[in-house]
Amino acid sequence: MDYSIHPRDIKQEEVKENIKFLQLLSEKFPNIESASTEIINLEAILNLPKGTEHFLSDIHGEYETFKHVLSNASGVIRRKINEVFGDRLSKQERQELATLIYYPKSRLSINRKEINGDIGKWYENKLMLLIEITRILASKYTRSKVRKSLPSDFQYIIEELLNVNENLVNKEAYFSAILKSIIDLDRAEDFIFTLSKLIQHLAIDRLHIVGDIFDRGPSPDKVMDELLKHKSVDIQWGNHDVVWMGAAAGSLAYIAIVIRISARYDNLDTLEDGYGINLHPLINFASEVYGNDKADLFVPKSGIENLSRKQLALIKQIHKAISIIQFKLEGQIIKRNPHFKMDSRTILDKIDYKKGTVIIEDKEYSLLDNYFPTIDPSNPFKLTNAEKEVMNKLQDSFMRSEKLQRHITYLYNKGSMYLKYNGLLLFHGAIPLNEDGSFKELIWDNKKLKGKKLLDYFDDIARKAYYLREKNNFKTKSRDTLWYLWCGPDSPLFGKKKMATFERYFLKEKETHAEDRNPYFNYRDEINVVQHILSEFGLDPNKGHIVNGHVPVKVIKGENPIKANGQLIVIDGGMSRAYQKITGIAGYTLIYNSFGLVLVAHQTFESQLSAITEGKDMVSDAKYLAKVKTRKRVADTDIGTKLKSEIYDLKLLLAAYHYALVKEKK
Repeated sequence: MDYSIHPRDIKQEEVKENIKFLQLLSEKFPNIESASTEIINLEAILNLPKGTEHFLSDIHGEYETFKHVLSNASGVIRRKINEVFGDRLSKQERQELATLIYYPKSRLSINRKEINGDIGKWYENKLMLLIEITRILASKYTRSKVRKSLPSDFQYIIEELLNVNENLVNKEAYFSAILKSIIDLDRAEDFIFTLSKLIQHLAIDRLHIVGDIFDRGPSPDKVMDELLKHKSVDIQWGNHDVVWMGAAAGSLAYIAIVIRISARYDNLDTLEDGYGINLHPLINFASEVYGNDKADLFVPKSGIENLSRKQLALIKQIHKAISIIQFKLEGQIIKRNPHFKMDSRTILDKIDYKKGTVIIEDKEYSLLDNYFPTIDPSNPFKLTNAEKEVMNKLQDSFMRSEKLQRHITYLYNKGSMYLKYNGLLLFHGAIPLNEDGSFKELIWDNKKLKGKKLLDYFDDIARKAYYLREKNNFKTKSRDTLWYLWCGPDSPLFGKKKMATFERYFLKEKETHAEDRNPYFNYRDEINVVQHILSEFGLDPNKGHIVNGHVPVKVIKGENPIKANGQLIVIDGGMSRAYQKITGIAGYTLIYNSFGLVLVAHQTFESQLSAITEGKDMVSDAKYLAKVKTRKRVADTDIGTKLKSEIYDLKLLLAAYHYALVKEKK
């Protein structure tokens, strides 16, 4: 298909082969004029610079850091301000402008109190600067696309200010008249807010989230609320995301895991206040059964400095109660799914409850805690009646949470196991490999699956687990397979041979805590393996790139996020504060603009308060990985391929009009 072909050169036979489609297309473009106009418009779009893409991974509920990185577009906005105003504004003035764009409402509130002189002049100055930045960012898009981004109440005014004729006599006076009217009508702050949000929107054309929105940090619900506001976003599921997806689908094991991790990081408030989950049945059960248990192995990993002694004791009891329930439910899943090959991970049936020991990989270890009042040694995976009642109530609460269901539905609508986009392959964890680097073949539903087909299978199962959750003949199987994605030895989202949760709680021996990785992680620096993966997913092995999350890059130990000569990029560098001690930074993000790929390393973000009041931005180091000599255009992207196809279809329609095979409507 040559989209540049002239309609006169298209043969009648090809038009006739597509006549039904062309008759339908003529309903939208009823004559030569309308079809020609659309072709001109699409060809103009093809020549615009490629839109900027923004990649984030492993957010883990760290809303404040996430929001700041989103607001400053990983430094894109700050760099644009320096580029435009570097010789006109001081460093402090540029920082104040950046903060105004990131946090317009909060910053305006402070400025209103600080400005002693003519606030009207201050408004006019800031509006002029914001309009200049907006105009530069808007120049990468068609007027139509920019128009669609504008709020209705300011649409006409912004269009006038962005597209004013450069040859207009007294242009400055024209601008001043418009701005004076805005200020006189007390709309200046609303207009500043609108322009700031528009700048943030125009700075990034598409947002990619490469897994793990949930767990550890305190506000995954706020992260999801923020994502819902974005018009162009995709999500590649992480193992922590599928836990919440499974919990929303009613999986008891996943509900237990969500609550256990929330207790472990003192984030139970997220469940109660953020999602309206009723934890009182669990609280009452834990107080009654473990009320006399110190449960010292279950001290939260964060937040204890804000807890009273009584609160800490209760969280430890809740933490232990739900952990034991989780181990029971996971044992049940493993027992009814022998094809998971996870018999070594049932654990509770490997405990000698009299001796207080457990057998792990044929070796006996002493338990640090041997108080298990709800476990029947003869049937260790059976829930007590009280535990069943608690879990049934929790299941009902999770499935009835309107906000949770809305967030998870969005996660399904925007998400997938992997994504191919503009020559990049995005996935969170790993592609299961053998020790020799070849694709590992697994048998699921009597089918031999590996590579792309394996990920496609798990994607399908994940959707069925949620959307067919009411069908009794399927829900157990799909929920169990969804659980496998959390911790299965060949799960593409987990990428490790075991999840040593029990050992980390109950055993002091560090060797039992080790979680050996899939061979994939040993081959990420091997160009031939990376290129083989790219080929498997239909991408150019020489030009394509893999973008990964999941395993934090330990920069503090000299680990490099750029692997396989730049063809694989790991962007989990520690946005989660729980990881920053071992990574040494606050995470990586990736920018893909018309000049190439830019890896951005971020230092720890202090807080939104310090950013707003003191103008403290995140210190970020940007590095081009693959800078191109010729600037990429929309024509070079996946969207460009689609537009070229549309142009060809329209030229077919023009040919149909010329041959009178489709009649024009005037």
